[in-house]
Amino acid sequence: MTPEILSQLAPTGVLRAGINLSNFLLVNGRSPDGGPTGVSPSMAKAIADRLGVPVQYVTFANPGLAGDAVGTNAWDIVNIGAEPQRAEKITFTAAYAEIECTYLVPAGSPITSIAQVDQPGIRIAVSARAAYDLWLERNIHRATLIRSQGLDATVQMFAEQKLEVLAGLRPRLITDAEFFPGSRILEGNFMAVQQAVGTALANTAGAAFLRDFVEEAKASGLVASFIAEHQVRGLSVAPAA
Repeated sequence: MTPEILSQLAPTGVLRAGINLSNFLLVNGRSPDGGPTGVSPSMAKAIADRLGVPVQYVTFANPGLAGDAVGTNAWDIVNIGAEPQRAEKITFTAAYAEIECTYLVPAGSPITSIAQVDQPGIRIAVSARAAYDLWLERNIHRATLIRSQGLDATVQMFAEQKLEVLAGLRPRLITDAEFFPGSRILEGNFMAVQQAVGTALANTAGAAFLRDFVEEAKASGLVASFIAEHQVRGLSVAPAA
């Protein structure tokens, strides 16, 4: 620990951690004082403990808003999916956890594999600015992405507009499938969300500290203990960088 690291990651004497509330695998509860609980807040608290400072959770309705707050002095670190668009302004660690993303198709759909989705006339419902939406934006060339704000609204849009495909996190799609009799979740995944810790590009010493912390947290079993503590299914410890 050095004064430079502390000045970059806790300039106010508190670690302000940006937390995305929309990912139910990473934030799945509330503390008695109303703060977020889950794997993501636990990781932030562990980082603050290592720094020797209190943690303050700065919550955002979705990861896009959390990422956009870089440079506004709203947070010192942010826990969101590491994507190239975000990495233009944020230095990310390697992932500490991964979440499979795939597609759900309605009953009677002729689509049987992920490879068949990117075709003309296929409309994909997706939650705007989720990490997998950013991936789809870069990689879908023939199908059309239809966006809504938030997971619940996206599922509702998929149903009301009778869209061909619903993109999402596999654990959430398993729950969504219960509301669409005869629907199918496609085998495999089109990507895995790389849940990471980020800080502003200027914080080079802080970024190096975070990279080392995340690798240690994976190797020591700390990340696995948080997943077990919060009883999360569908979230895996990411491999070593």
